[in-house]
Amino acid sequence: MFGVADPAVTASVRAYVKLLRATRAVVARTGPLLAEFGLTHTQLGVLEAILHLGPLTQRDLTRKLLTSPGNLTDVIDKLAQRELVTRAPCPEDRRRVRVALTEAGRILIETVFPLHAADIHRAMEGLSQAEQTMLSRLLRHLGQDPAALDTDAQDRGLG
Repeated sequence: MFGVADPAVTASVRAYVKLLRATRAVVARTGPLLAEFGLTHTQLGVLEAILHLGPLTQRDLTRKLLTSPGNLTDVIDKLAQRELVTRAPCPEDRRRVRVALTEAGRILIETVFPLHAADIHRAMEGLSQAEQTMLSRLLRHLGQDPAALDTDAQDRGLG
């Protein structure tokens, strides 16, 4: 395959390509609903994280959402313009900015998230519940990096 003689490398590349295709397919299926509410997947991720964890610093959100600080700043700017989140300096370190939901943001995420979860469920219906559990375990194992493990998501049952 592509000049790679090692069967293990070939298997890894094939699995990676399938993982990307599956991810893109699920994202494509869930995107239209979010667009109806004027949200992107990253914006939804910000709102969902704050809903479940409370106000977070932009740095914490960057780590949780695996996005760049510049991209996150743009995402939060757009959410703030819609008055879905507020920014305030952290009392313990004024160099940091804490992002919190507004009442409108809380209402929106509490409305959208159950619909989004149902969309995800429909996108995953090609797998049995046992297969989804196995996939979840395999992906958690694949994604385990001791330096970057997100125990908060695991504690909430989302990891």
